[in-house]
Amino acid sequence: MSAMLEAGTSNFAAIDAAVARSYGAQVDYAAAPHAVRSTLLRGLADALGRDAASLVALANEETSLGAGRLNGELARTAFQLRGFADRVDAGIAARTVDDAAVAGAPPAGRPHLTRVFAPLGPVAMFAASNFPFAFSVLGGDTASALAAGCAVIVKPHSGHPELSRRVHALAAGVLREQGLPEGVIGFVEASREAAVHLVSHPDVGAVAFTGSYQGGVALWKAVNARARPIPFYGELGSINPLVVTPQALTQDVETPAATLAASIALGCGQLCTSPGVIVVRADGTGTRFVEALARSLAAQKTHAMLTLAMHRGFERATEHIAAQPGVVTRLAAQAGSDDADHAPTPRLFEIDAQSFVTNAALHEEMFGPAALVVRARHDADVLDVLTVVEGTLTVTLWGAEADTPANRALAAAAQRIAGRVLFRGVPTGVAVCDAQQHGGPWPASTQPQTTSVGYAAIERFLRPVALQDAPAWAIDANRGGATV
Repeated sequence: MSAMLEAGTSNFAAIDAAVARSYGAQVDYAAAPHAVRSTLLRGLADALGRDAASLVALANEETSLGAGRLNGELARTAFQLRGFADRVDAGIAARTVDDAAVAGAPPAGRPHLTRVFAPLGPVAMFAASNFPFAFSVLGGDTASALAAGCAVIVKPHSGHPELSRRVHALAAGVLREQGLPEGVIGFVEASREAAVHLVSHPDVGAVAFTGSYQGGVALWKAVNARARPIPFYGELGSINPLVVTPQALTQDVETPAATLAASIALGCGQLCTSPGVIVVRADGTGTRFVEALARSLAAQKTHAMLTLAMHRGFERATEHIAAQPGVVTRLAAQAGSDDADHAPTPRLFEIDAQSFVTNAALHEEMFGPAALVVRARHDADVLDVLTVVEGTLTVTLWGAEADTPANRALAAAAQRIAGRVLFRGVPTGVAVCDAQQHGGPWPASTQPQTTSVGYAAIERFLRPVALQDAPAWAIDANRGGATV
């Protein structure tokens, strides 16, 4: 017990030291010309590119995600770093809203007001297990926080520790090359208790988290228990309903079934946008589609899951769904598939819409290559299904192309629960751009008005401040040398 206590105390001390370094770096980094931020972001992207081959090889050893997937993810990570750099140069963090003074008494009269944006940092950033590059040490949360002028304290994920250390070492090298303090990108490996200590530290200004519902809620509670609560931007889980309308199956059932099966199994189902609930009509065409989906899903090649705990969680979740009253197993586990060293068998279950609506246990996420088909008799059933789904990152509506009252009602129901509504394609694959929204009502995310993917993600780490009758130097200082 004393050894454990000593280790925990030492871990807390390391966190305190890392936060102190980042807090010390925060003032100068935030006040530096914005070109310093964009130069850093591009330098980090270049460093990833130079070491891409060795980084991908190491990532594959630790995650089994495959070189093709990992090369694409590394390229995406470098792309978004450069994208944030471009937007910093364009003035995304230096924008102002200016209202000139108006003589006279209120409400017509007013002083000169200028709305500017100040960095929140330092930011405690919790890396994800399922994206070892794009949501990890130099992923979107880090990139957007750095673009906002915030120092970052990275808490890596235990699923890929060596990769995380290697990437942070590259980042530390870039900081040295550019003459920036090491605290601009800190790094702490922390136990669960130490993670709570990190988010509770009075010098941490915001938290970004991507991970499990249980872990995210524990940290969210700790943040809100602080003497001075701070923003907690958490992405916690999502079942991502996909509605297959009769119009989507007028040509054939095999092609859409194959497309959907590939999306369910992509990355062994370990994606936050993996379609987990498939709403299909309870008619002959719907039955043929479900049969085709089961065949296509059975043919998908999976791989070992990211961690033993994740594999065990997948098995427990699928067993829990299979045990619910009325659930039909369309695609079951095979012998040995619960062995963490092997690729799990994709699973497919089926239930009628009314049973789904009344049984909250069926609304839970199965994080892995599995989905639950919900058979709907009519439009009202579909709307009932969407109504009971809690917040989700995505809802996909296949076949809702025509402007009809039914499709308008369907789209409205989807928008009430999702951050992104798709009318074509599959939800897996999230574009990095200005219009992207990756977040949704609880429990998909803790702050549904924000996004963790795309360039609007910078807004999470900027706090608006109104300067009243300010001298020119005070306004210019917040522009950071950028041209707006």
